[in-house]
Amino acid sequence: MADAAPLWQWSASDIAGAARDGTVTASEVTEAALARMEAVNPGLNAVVESLADAARAQAAALDASDAPKGPLHGVPVTIKINVDQEGHATSNGVVAFKDIIAPGDAPLVRNLKAAGAVVIGRTNTPEFSFRADTDNPLFGRTYNPWGRHLSAGGSSGGAGAAVMAGIGALAHGNDIGGSLRFPASANGAVTVKPGLGRVPAWNPSQTAERGLLAQSMSVQGLITRNARDLHLSMPALIAPDAHDPFHVPLPWRGPPFDGPVRVAVTRDDFGFGLHPDVATALDKAAGALSDAGYAVEEVEPPLARETGEVAYRTLMGEVHALLWDDIRTYGSEGLNAIFDEYFRQFPPYEGKELLQMLAKRTHYTRLWSLFLEDYPLVLTPFMLKPFFTANRDAEGAEGVRDALGCAHWSFIMNFTGLPAGNLSTHVAELTTGPQPIGVQIAGRRWREDLIVDAMQAIEARIPPVCDRLWGMMG
Repeated sequence: MADAAPLWQWSASDIAGAARDGTVTASEVTEAALARMEAVNPGLNAVVESLADAARAQAAALDASDAPKGPLHGVPVTIKINVDQEGHATSNGVVAFKDIIAPGDAPLVRNLKAAGAVVIGRTNTPEFSFRADTDNPLFGRTYNPWGRHLSAGGSSGGAGAAVMAGIGALAHGNDIGGSLRFPASANGAVTVKPGLGRVPAWNPSQTAERGLLAQSMSVQGLITRNARDLHLSMPALIAPDAHDPFHVPLPWRGPPFDGPVRVAVTRDDFGFGLHPDVATALDKAAGALSDAGYAVEEVEPPLARETGEVAYRTLMGEVHALLWDDIRTYGSEGLNAIFDEYFRQFPPYEGKELLQMLAKRTHYTRLWSLFLEDYPLVLTPFMLKPFFTANRDAEGAEGVRDALGCAHWSFIMNFTGLPAGNLSTHVAELTTGPQPIGVQIAGRRWREDLIVDAMQAIEARIPPVCDRLWGMMG
């Protein structure tokens, strides 16, 4: 029972239910989350700006209000430092940007507050939010609560570490190539990367629009400790905002399926090799879905490796054309060395070829859309081996390959704009220590709800790993 556990361990669903019926107050929940942050954050550096005073004031206002209680009433949440929150720096982990103060809230911040969530802090990200590991010269490294033998992932590494350590029941993050799913996999959390157009996105502090591919690949989302909390929180996050002219105002839930949902399972490792513990995680997920009544088949999706490679080379082409001067000027020496290796492993498309590959994105997306007509869900590996160590991507060609170079299953979903969830189904017992192993479930456009349903079905048979982690942390 949730009420037998300390408040900081409660799920968002349990908190919201108890706060709405008056069992707990928003202030009680907020104080528990802030106390947990004070106890564990010094060893993690997940939250780099505490908003304790503002959170207490927000919670007190919720408790005093006679207005109807929102779906996230009293739920503590963190916000990543690359998204605008009025009066706070949108530094994106870059020293030169530390004084860019947001003149207003991004839509997702407004949506969360409107639903009753209480913002307790802002979480760390790597420089320019462009690594699968979280470290920067402005705030330093974020550590994984499972231990320092593991990276916390990136770029939403602060968010993933915070929510799994009990610093808030929800954590905001975003994802252009895997930045929600890498931290979920690293820390044992649960997430769904929304599809293109699902969550309204805009920063009031921005002075220019992002590149077209960045607009198409980058999405805002949440990291949680269980799938049920995504069903609770995502409907609030997707509330419309006219600042994003390409937002699609569809309801969270789509129509039910007649008969069992077909799930394609792939073990394609693109020639990099599939670690036995990752294979075990896939087997457990597939078995749980089959046991829950899903029709699970081993089927290969179309042009997977090619789609992943083209995706990354195209993104690198846009980055080189539009962001390279800023990265060279304001990025650290270490970040520039990592980007040099990115460009070696995924040579950026340029000029006419870049435009051709931007156009060919529709070809790959069409093939996937047709495939998903037959198989509404696709179960894939995420990382091809257990998660890497901190700073692995800074260790030359092999390090970049381990961290991002073999992450085609991640890039594919951003390039095609498809939703994709991540959850842990296995804990590997390695010589360096235990670590969660995540799998990915991709799905049809606009059907994030199907993905979250499938993750809930898995969790009914394979419990989330947070209890084990908390037992280790004490």
